[in-house]
This record gives sequence, structure tokens and C-alpha cells, in this order.
Amino acid sequence: MPLPVVAVIGRPNVGKSTFVNRLAGIQDAIVHDEPGVTRDRTYREAYWRDRDFLVVDTGGLVFDDDTEFLPLIRQQAQLALAEAKAAILVVDGQAGLTAADEAIATWLRQQSVPVLLAVNKCESVEQGIAQTAEFWKLGLGEPYPVSAIHGNGTGDLLDQLITYLPPTEEEEETDEIRVAIVGRPNVGKSSLLNAFVGENRAIVSPISGTTRDAIDTVIEHEGQRFRLIDTAGIRKKKNVEYGPEFFGINRAFKAIRRADVVLLVIDALDGVTEQDQKLAGRIIDDGRACVVVVNKWDAIEKDSHTIYEYEQAIKDRLHFTEWADTIYVSAITGQRVTKILGLVTAAAEQHKRRVSTSVINEVLEEAARWHTPPTTRQGRQGRIYYGTQVSTKPPTITLFVNDPKLLGDNYRRYIERQFRQSLGFNGTPIRLIWRGKKVREMERESANRATKV
Repeated sequence: MPLPVVAVIGRPNVGKSTFVNRLAGIQDAIVHDEPGVTRDRTYREAYWRDRDFLVVDTGGLVFDDDTEFLPLIRQQAQLALAEAKAAILVVDGQAGLTAADEAIATWLRQQSVPVLLAVNKCESVEQGIAQTAEFWKLGLGEPYPVSAIHGNGTGDLLDQLITYLPPTEEEEETDEIRVAIVGRPNVGKSSLLNAFVGENRAIVSPISGTTRDAIDTVIEHEGQRFRLIDTAGIRKKKNVEYGPEFFGINRAFKAIRRADVVLLVIDALDGVTEQDQKLAGRIIDDGRACVVVVNKWDAIEKDSHTIYEYEQAIKDRLHFTEWADTIYVSAITGQRVTKILGLVTAAAEQHKRRVSTSVINEVLEEAARWHTPPTTRQGRQGRIYYGTQVSTKPPTITLFVNDPKLLGDNYRRYIERQFRQSLGFNGTPIRLIWRGKKVREMERESANRATKV
């Protein structure tokens, strides 16, 4: 069952991305003191108490300006609201109420989703009460003073938010593997679908953009049932006009999110392009398993070095998906097409795989023996107390540490490599959540307040 969506809305530079980071417990959304940095909808998994949900970061809304990318941002926000169970309007408590906030509030009151009001940048509890007072004028109910940077007040807001969200249900186990076929226009996605099915299920044309909808097709291979989803070709955003192609691409992005495994189809004649890299990043952000399919391999003139040169080029250009298997096929001739499904099955198994806490901590102990956490100039050393897997699809491991800031990117990458070398997880991204003492203490305080109430 797909997770409920919560849309985060607001004018530019009120701290929406920082707020999304806080809710999701991660630090990978771009945060910069400049309006318009966030333009696309970005989905992040979050949870509070017994509810799991997707929080959507949208671009800064401006209603009185149609220059550059601002109309597209409004369309993205509208699409986010269309699929949301609730919305959070973020405003700037330090800047105070603005005409732009009032325009957005008027627009939100016309929507069908419940809206919560988060007054951000209220770092002081006492001043926060005064800062929120004028935002009652927006007519959206109680304004909640919060600090996205420090986390103040977010617990009260989330307690109210989850009243609008359905209870989290255990995903029904099914033998069916959902496979999204994605890539740039005219790389052979529909030809690949037809090769799987053995008939012309999808229209194939040299004209890019033939496929507009995400098309589901169910097949069975060696006793395994697959749901194949052919999607529209995804071009660079600047080349996409609002209309059928725009909505087709958005359906393609939804297909990625509901898939177990994504086939990233690359044109062998073009090699790995910048757009292919962006699509790979999207697959990782959505936590989907992946197989890289290099199509049109029959059209390449080959010698004894060709395959090695291609493998190195893909490794260089898609180094962040080195965990994904790569296969060279021809959808037209059928060369190695059926072998793709074997790789899909293996990736899907790893995507839903769960490892015991004892095994995870054995890997951590071994990793620390070979390479101890770094020490700062002040003599402070990072410490990993223990780890446990908290979810699957993708495998997500929470590591409890003394201070996440003491464990830099290099050491975090080292720990991920150790997990992969020891545990496998081939074909799927893994997520590591680093939790320090302060986070745990804040959660205990919040739980204690809820118990007293």
C-alpha cells in the first residue's frame, strides 16, 4: 500500500527544505539562502509515532510573477496537493506575515486537503508565541511555532498532522514483482516491453515521445509473476512543455515510486548521458532497486576491448549505482532480454531482505577494528554504539552514535562498503540513518510529555 503524502508549501526562502530535512531525519535536501533553489517535487520518507508517510518538498510559490520557472513551480505544487492527504504551509516567523503568505493561504483554503500552519524560525519558545500571533489572520487555524534547524515545536505539529493520516498498514506480501522501465526518449523502452511479452504490446516508433502513459503489463517467467510498467521518455526539464508530455513524465516518476525494481534503459549508441545520471539519482532518492540495461548492443561495432571500455565508462559515469547489475541487450533481436528478469528477481529479493541485529553489529565491530572512527583536533572521537535494521524496500539501517557530526562522509562511505562486502545487498540502495544522543533524548522527552497528557 503506498504511503500517504504530505505536501510542504510556502513562499521562497522560508525554510521549507530545512523543515523537510527535519521531518525526514536526513540532511540531503539542498538548503541555500536563495529563493528558488528547490524547483521540483522531492519525496522523502518520514515517520512519527505509529505513522509512516511521504513528505514532499515543493518550490517556493509566487503568484504575482510569471517569469522563468515560477509557473512550473506552481504546477508542481498543484500536483503535490492533488495527491496529498494533508498540507503544511511554512511561513517565516522572523520576517512576519507578508502579502505572499496571504495569497498562498487564500489559494490553500480553496483546496480540498486539510492545512496545518508551521511558523518557522521560532528558535525561542517565549518569542515563538509572539511571532505566531499575527498568523492567525491567515484563517488556517492554530499556527505552530517551530524551528526547522533545532526541531523545537515539530512534535506538537506532527501530533496534529497524523490525525489526518491513515494508520500504517503492513504491506501485503505478494509474489508479483513490479518493474518500471524508464529512460530517455527513444532508447527502446517500448521495444524492450514487447520483447518481454513476445508481441507488440506497446507502440514503437523512431519518433520520441510515442509513449505518454505508464502502461502495466503482467507476464510470468519461470514461475515468477512480473508487472512491467512502460513509461514515457524523460527529457530534460527545460525541454518539456506543460501538457501531455509534462503529465506523462510525472506518471513515470510515480511508476518509479511504486516499483520494486527499476530498469534504467540506456542507449548503447549514446552512452551514459547527463540525463541518465539524473534518472539514476532519482531512482536512488526513491529507494528503488535497479538494473542498468544497455540497449541496442547489436548496433555497436565490437572488438575484443569494446565490452571492457563500456563497462569502465558506465562505472565512471554511474559510480553512485555501482551496486546495480548491468546487462547488455538488444530489444530488437531479443539478445539476453530474458536474462534481465533473472537480475530483476535477484534485486527484488535483496530489496526486501532483512538482516538480524546481531549480524549487523558483527559487521560494525569488524569494520571498527579495521578502521577506527576519526578523531577531531580537540580529541573527540566518533563512536558507533550499535545498529539495527528498521525497514526494508530499501534496506534501512539505523546506527546509534555519540555524535553524527564526528563521523564524516568518508567514514560513512566506508561503513556502507563494509555492509555491502559482508552482507551483499546487490541491486538495491541501502540507507544508513545516523542518530546521536540529542535526537534520542528529544524523542524520550516528547514521549514523556505525551504520557503525562
